[in-house]
Amino acid sequence: MGISHAVGQPEERRQEIARHRWQIIQGRDATQGYIMVAPAIILLIVLVAYPFCLALWLSLTNKTVGTDGTFVGLHNFTNQLNSQIFKMAFRNTVWYTFLTTVIKFVLGFGLALLLNQEFFGRKFFRAAILMPWIVPSVLSTMAWLWLFDSNLSSLNWLFKHLHLIHKNLPFLTDPNWAMGSIVTVNVWRGTPFLAITILAGLQTIPRDLYEAASIDGAGRLTKFARITVPLVMPVVTIVLIVSIIGTFSDIQIVYALTGGGPINSTQVLATLSYSSGLKSGLLGQGAAISLYMFPVMLLMVVLQVWNVRRLAK
Repeated sequence: MGISHAVGQPEERRQEIARHRWQIIQGRDATQGYIMVAPAIILLIVLVAYPFCLALWLSLTNKTVGTDGTFVGLHNFTNQLNSQIFKMAFRNTVWYTFLTTVIKFVLGFGLALLLNQEFFGRKFFRAAILMPWIVPSVLSTMAWLWLFDSNLSSLNWLFKHLHLIHKNLPFLTDPNWAMGSIVTVNVWRGTPFLAITILAGLQTIPRDLYEAASIDGAGRLTKFARITVPLVMPVVTIVLIVSIIGTFSDIQIVYALTGGGPINSTQVLATLSYSSGLKSGLLGQGAAISLYMFPVMLLMVVLQVWNVRRLAK
């Protein structure tokens, strides 16, 4: 009895030491994990959380450049609801987002299907199609600004020599043409992103499914509707959500081309917030206008998280 008890003690001691060492290792791993994540958390706090909280506070005050301002509650928000310019900017934002997203999706899906086929130079075209998306927005928009210029437009020169028009088209100076112009530039820039992302989704579809469908006598339309669309839809959902978020809050293309004009015909929430808050110095109103975009952004993020979790199951 005494011998077995003496033998058992060293074994229990070894197990206790092993557990203690494992706890130390776990503690070290947790500490290392926190250290590795810390830079990202700091960046999120400095670049996202702090600006958002500051904008939320400013929206509740009548602060302007050079003054401290006082607390006014929801006055800035209710004041915008009575503004005709704000209503026009909100309608323009929704229309601009809807129109560009639909066109980019149709063109992007079509390009993805085309680039998924076997043809000579396919790799080159897959790389070349990304050029509009890779070039910085402001730089590419400045090139389009030159193309749309009322006096120096090369598009007007080309259309005249093709006898399609007799006088210069007012791409950016006519309210009826301005919105179409910024939609064109956004579609030109955003379509490659959708095309390449959807193409990546198409590449994951097993070829065996198409071969089995062909043996069963399915045509191209049937295979597209029954195989391609259902299997690529998760990727399409994610890329559409990302596109909507980017377009709804877009300021670079609109501001560089028209600045919201002419006569506020292309004014969107992002440009109106910039004009009110920074150009006019009404920081409270500018912050309130920008926060009107928050519910839409939040809804898109919730949908994206829900879709990712649904796919994970």
